[in-house]
Amino acid sequence: LAKSSALPAVALAWIAFSFLVAAAAKSAQFPFHTWLPDAMEAPTPVSALIHAATMVNAGIYLLARFYPAFEAVPGWKTAVLLVGLISALTAAVSALIATDLKRALAYSTVSQLGYMVYAIGAGGVFASQFHLLSHAVFKALLFLAAGSVIHSVGTRDMRRMGGLGGKLPFARNVFIVGSLALAGVPIFNGFWSKELILEVGLEHSPFWAY
Repeated sequence: LAKSSALPAVALAWIAFSFLVAAAAKSAQFPFHTWLPDAMEAPTPVSALIHAATMVNAGIYLLARFYPAFEAVPGWKTAVLLVGLISALTAAVSALIATDLKRALAYSTVSQLGYMVYAIGAGGVFASQFHLLSHAVFKALLFLAAGSVIHSVGTRDMRRMGGLGGKLPFARNVFIVGSLALAGVPIFNGFWSKELILEVGLEHSPFWAY
Protein backbone atom coordinates (compact mmCIF):
# COMPACT_ATOMS: atom_id res chain seq x y z
CA LEU A 1 0.00 0.00 0.00
CA ALA A 2 2.81 2.40 0.87
CA LYS A 3 4.57 1.78 -2.45
CA SER A 4 1.57 1.37 -4.76
CA SER A 5 2.59 4.45 -6.77
CA ALA A 6 5.75 2.60 -7.79
CA LEU A 7 3.65 0.16 -9.84
CA PRO A 8 3.08 0.95 -13.54
CA ALA A 9 -0.23 2.77 -14.01
CA VAL A 10 -1.63 0.07 -16.31
CA ALA A 11 -0.75 -2.70 -13.85
CA LEU A 12 -2.31 -0.80 -10.95
CA ALA A 13 -5.49 -0.24 -12.97
CA TRP A 14 -5.72 -3.96 -13.82
CA ILE A 15 -5.27 -4.84 -10.16
CA ALA A 16 -7.79 -2.25 -8.99
CA PHE A 17 -10.59 -3.33 -11.35
CA SER A 18 -9.82 -7.01 -10.78
CA PHE A 19 -10.20 -6.44 -7.05
CA LEU A 20 -13.53 -4.73 -7.71
CA VAL A 21 -14.77 -7.80 -9.61
CA ALA A 22 -13.54 -10.06 -6.81
CA ALA A 23 -15.21 -7.93 -4.15
CA ALA A 24 -18.47 -7.84 -6.11
CA ALA A 25 -18.48 -11.62 -6.38
CA LYS A 26 -17.64 -12.14 -2.71
CA SER A 27 -20.11 -9.56 -1.39
CA ALA A 28 -22.92 -10.45 -3.83
CA GLN A 29 -22.86 -7.15 -5.70
CA PHE A 30 -24.19 -6.56 -9.21
CA PRO A 31 -23.89 -8.53 -11.47
CA PHE A 32 -23.14 -11.35 -9.02
CA HIS A 33 -26.00 -10.52 -6.64
CA THR A 34 -28.15 -13.64 -7.17
CA TRP A 35 -26.10 -16.23 -5.26
CA LEU A 36 -26.71 -14.87 -1.76
CA PRO A 37 -30.50 -15.44 -1.60
CA ASP A 38 -29.90 -18.99 -2.91
CA ALA A 39 -27.46 -19.56 -0.05
CA MET A 40 -30.22 -18.96 2.49
CA GLU A 41 -31.06 -22.69 2.52
CA ALA A 42 -28.64 -23.04 5.45
CA PRO A 43 -29.97 -23.27 9.03
CA THR A 44 -30.92 -19.83 10.37
CA PRO A 45 -28.09 -19.48 12.96
CA VAL A 46 -25.64 -20.16 10.12
CA SER A 47 -27.37 -17.49 8.02
CA ALA A 48 -27.19 -15.04 10.91
CA LEU A 49 -23.47 -15.56 11.48
CA ILE A 50 -22.09 -16.10 7.99
CA HIS A 51 -24.41 -14.12 5.74
CA ALA A 52 -25.03 -11.14 7.99
CA ALA A 53 -21.80 -10.73 9.88
CA THR A 54 -18.76 -12.40 8.36
CA MET A 55 -18.60 -14.02 4.93
CA VAL A 56 -20.27 -11.51 2.60
CA ASN A 57 -18.48 -8.60 4.25
CA ALA A 58 -15.06 -9.77 3.07
CA GLY A 59 -15.40 -8.05 -0.32
CA ILE A 60 -16.34 -4.77 1.34
CA TYR A 61 -13.31 -5.00 3.60
CA LEU A 62 -11.09 -5.81 0.60
CA LEU A 63 -12.12 -2.59 -1.17
CA ALA A 64 -11.76 -0.54 2.00
CA ARG A 65 -8.34 -1.99 2.79
CA PHE A 66 -6.91 -1.24 -0.65
CA TYR A 67 -8.68 2.09 -1.15
CA PRO A 68 -5.48 4.13 -0.51
CA ALA A 69 -3.74 2.30 -3.36
CA PHE A 70 -6.62 2.45 -5.84
CA GLU A 71 -8.26 5.85 -5.28
CA ALA A 72 -6.05 7.57 -7.86
CA VAL A 73 -6.80 5.01 -10.61
CA PRO A 74 -8.89 6.81 -13.29
CA GLY A 75 -12.51 5.69 -13.26
CA TRP A 76 -12.14 3.26 -10.36
CA LYS A 77 -14.09 5.25 -7.78
CA THR A 78 -16.88 5.91 -10.28
CA ALA A 79 -17.06 2.18 -11.08
CA VAL A 80 -17.27 1.38 -7.35
CA LEU A 81 -20.04 3.98 -6.97
CA LEU A 82 -22.03 2.45 -9.83
CA VAL A 83 -21.69 -1.10 -8.53
CA GLY A 84 -22.94 0.00 -5.12
CA LEU A 85 -25.82 2.06 -6.49
CA ILE A 86 -27.07 -0.60 -8.91
CA SER A 87 -26.76 -3.32 -6.27
CA ALA A 88 -28.61 -1.33 -3.62
CA LEU A 89 -31.48 -0.47 -5.97
CA THR A 90 -31.79 -3.86 -7.70
CA ALA A 91 -31.73 -5.84 -4.46
CA ALA A 92 -34.20 -3.52 -2.73
CA VAL A 93 -36.71 -3.96 -5.57
CA SER A 94 -36.12 -7.74 -5.55
CA ALA A 95 -36.82 -7.85 -1.81
CA LEU A 96 -40.21 -6.21 -2.41
CA ILE A 97 -41.42 -9.14 -4.51
CA ALA A 98 -39.75 -11.98 -2.58
CA THR A 99 -42.21 -14.33 -0.85
CA ASP A 100 -39.63 -16.34 1.10
CA LEU A 101 -38.90 -14.65 4.45
CA LYS A 102 -35.18 -15.46 4.51
CA ARG A 103 -34.78 -14.62 0.81
CA ALA A 104 -36.28 -11.17 1.43
CA LEU A 105 -33.76 -10.62 4.23
CA ALA A 106 -30.97 -11.85 1.95
CA TYR A 107 -31.88 -9.32 -0.73
CA SER A 108 -31.93 -6.70 2.01
CA THR A 109 -28.37 -7.73 2.88
CA VAL A 110 -27.27 -7.27 -0.74
CA SER A 111 -28.86 -3.81 -0.72
CA GLN A 112 -27.10 -2.78 2.50
CA LEU A 113 -23.78 -4.05 1.12
CA GLY A 114 -24.47 -1.77 -1.87
CA TYR A 115 -24.62 1.17 0.54
CA MET A 116 -21.17 0.18 1.85
CA VAL A 117 -19.70 -0.10 -1.66
CA TYR A 118 -21.18 3.30 -2.55
CA ALA A 119 -19.58 4.80 0.57
CA ILE A 120 -16.16 3.46 -0.45
CA GLY A 121 -16.62 4.89 -3.96
CA ALA A 122 -17.37 8.25 -2.35
CA GLY A 123 -14.20 8.01 -0.25
CA GLY A 124 -15.94 7.20 3.01
CA VAL A 125 -13.94 4.19 4.16
CA PHE A 126 -14.82 4.75 7.83
CA ALA A 127 -18.53 5.20 6.98
CA SER A 128 -18.56 1.92 5.05
CA GLN A 129 -16.86 -0.01 7.85
CA PHE A 130 -19.12 1.54 10.48
CA HIS A 131 -22.19 0.46 8.49
CA LEU A 132 -20.62 -2.98 8.02
CA LEU A 133 -20.50 -3.39 11.81
CA SER A 134 -23.90 -1.77 12.35
CA HIS A 135 -25.54 -3.95 9.66
CA ALA A 136 -24.05 -7.13 11.10
CA VAL A 137 -25.79 -6.41 14.41
CA PHE A 138 -29.30 -5.66 13.18
CA LYS A 139 -29.29 -8.19 10.31
CA ALA A 140 -28.18 -11.04 12.59
CA LEU A 141 -31.03 -10.00 14.90
CA LEU A 142 -33.50 -10.12 11.99
CA PHE A 143 -32.28 -13.51 10.79
CA LEU A 144 -32.56 -15.04 14.25
CA ALA A 145 -36.05 -13.56 14.66
CA ALA A 146 -36.97 -14.95 11.24
CA GLY A 147 -35.71 -18.36 12.36
CA SER A 148 -37.98 -18.14 15.39
CA VAL A 149 -40.98 -17.36 13.17
CA ILE A 150 -40.14 -20.10 10.64
CA HIS A 151 -39.70 -22.66 13.44
CA SER A 152 -43.05 -21.66 14.93
CA VAL A 153 -45.16 -21.70 11.76
CA GLY A 154 -43.29 -24.40 9.83
CA THR A 155 -42.89 -22.44 6.59
CA ARG A 156 -40.79 -19.65 5.07
CA ASP A 157 -43.55 -18.59 2.68
CA MET A 158 -44.80 -15.17 3.82
CA ARG A 159 -48.03 -15.68 1.86
CA ARG A 160 -48.97 -18.35 4.40
CA MET A 161 -48.21 -16.13 7.40
CA GLY A 162 -50.45 -13.58 9.04
CA GLY A 163 -51.71 -12.56 12.46
CA LEU A 164 -48.49 -13.74 14.08
CA GLY A 165 -47.96 -10.60 16.20
CA GLY A 166 -50.38 -11.75 18.86
CA LYS A 167 -49.14 -15.35 18.82
CA LEU A 168 -45.42 -14.50 18.85
CA PRO A 169 -45.16 -11.20 20.78
CA PHE A 170 -41.46 -11.53 21.63
CA ALA A 171 -40.45 -12.32 18.04
CA ARG A 172 -42.69 -9.44 16.88
CA ASN A 173 -40.98 -6.95 19.18
CA VAL A 174 -37.50 -8.12 18.19
CA PHE A 175 -38.43 -7.90 14.50
CA ILE A 176 -39.71 -4.35 14.97
CA VAL A 177 -36.45 -3.26 16.63
CA GLY A 178 -34.37 -4.87 13.86
CA SER A 179 -36.57 -3.38 11.14
CA LEU A 180 -36.36 0.14 12.57
CA ALA A 181 -32.57 -0.17 12.73
CA LEU A 182 -32.49 -1.44 9.14
CA ALA A 183 -34.67 1.46 7.99
CA GLY A 184 -32.32 3.97 9.64
CA VAL A 185 -34.90 5.37 12.05
CA PRO A 186 -33.25 7.83 14.52
CA ILE A 187 -31.92 6.48 17.84
CA PHE A 188 -31.46 2.96 16.43
CA ASN A 189 -27.93 1.99 15.34
CA GLY A 190 -28.67 1.89 11.59
CA PHE A 191 -29.48 5.60 11.65
CA TRP A 192 -25.97 6.63 12.68
CA SER A 193 -24.12 4.60 10.07
CA LYS A 194 -26.54 5.38 7.22
CA GLU A 195 -26.47 9.07 8.07
CA LEU A 196 -22.67 8.99 7.88
CA ILE A 197 -22.85 7.37 4.43
CA LEU A 198 -25.29 10.06 3.23
CA GLU A 199 -23.00 12.76 4.63
CA VAL A 200 -19.99 11.36 2.80
CA GLY A 201 -22.03 10.97 -0.38
CA LEU A 202 -23.28 14.54 -0.26
CA GLU A 203 -19.80 15.96 0.27
CA HIS A 204 -17.67 13.74 -1.95
CA SER A 205 -19.72 11.90 -4.60
CA PRO A 206 -21.31 13.30 -7.79
CA PHE A 207 -24.76 14.74 -7.13
CA TRP A 208 -26.43 12.26 -9.51
CA ALA A 209 -25.06 9.40 -7.40
CA TYR A 210 -26.20 11.04 -4.15
